[in-house]
Amino acid sequence: MIEKLEEEKIQLGLDVDIQKLEAEKMIKGKNKTEEDLDSLKTDYKKLRLSMRTAELGKTSKQWQDLLESRDEKVGLKARITELERSLQQYRSHNSVIELKASLTKIEELKEKIEELEAALQNCELRVELLETNNEH
Repeated sequence: MIEKLEEEKIQLGLDVDIQKLEAEKMIKGKNKTEEDLDSLKTDYKKLRLSMRTAELGKTSKQWQDLLESRDEKVGLKARITELERSLQQYRSHNSVIELKASLTKIEELKEKIEELEAALQNCELRVELLETNNEH
């Protein structure tokens, strides 16, 4: 009985560790996504700079195409901004939900550990009492 309680206590401790590792994994994934986004923004800036340097000596048709292209890029940039905002809101919402769930699970596990520790202590007292009774 005591061994089973101790084993259950160890298992609950492992569950808490798993929850912590999952939270760390989510944070690392978020950081990687942010790095990728920063890299994309840098590439976008470099592309714009190279486009500016290549704009010299164009025909009127080329200028017209360029202006249309810029209008399209402005629309795409606005869409990217909108998607980034939406993604950030989604991440924030999901992170809050997952953290609340993790905290709830951790609290439940802490309560279970406390119950198991109390049960273990009770069993140990019974064993001591039985040993004392057997000695007499």
